[in-house]
Amino acid sequence: MAGTDGLLCLFSGRVEQRDGSYVVEVPEREVQIGDVEETGTYRVALLSTSSGPDDAAVETGGRGTVDEAGGGEERDGSGEEPPVEEGEVRTVEIEGVGEQGDGIARVERGFVVIVPDTEKGERVEVEIETVRPTVAFAEVTERLSYYD
Repeated sequence: MAGTDGLLCLFSGRVEQRDGSYVVEVPEREVQIGDVEETGTYRVALLSTSSGPDDAAVETGGRGTVDEAGGGEERDGSGEEPPVEEGEVRTVEIEGVGEQGDGIARVERGFVVIVPDTEKGERVEVEIETVRPTVAFAEVTERLSYYD
């Protein structure tokens, strides 16, 4: 996607009409675990999806999100497969730590990879163990220096 340098989050949503305005709701998890602030002002881009005219992919400058249960439909409603496969080895940076203490990394299209026993800021090589439509789980195979 062009122009994603300042992308803070990426999620799917619907444009709804309320009280004479059109509203796109930002998921609460984007404020809790992402870089979106409740009182911040952001540029929003609406991208059409193949699902139909009522669906819209919404950018508030972004990375992808994951539903807390790790299940559900494809993450952006586009029908695209997850960008990782079981057994694949990746180098990732841990961007945050979830409520359960596991590291959170993001790969293509903002797809979330959960990595136990890691800390924010770590750069690690991981092997993808389980892939679900909205999230993957991986184990650390090697801890890397930023200079590698």
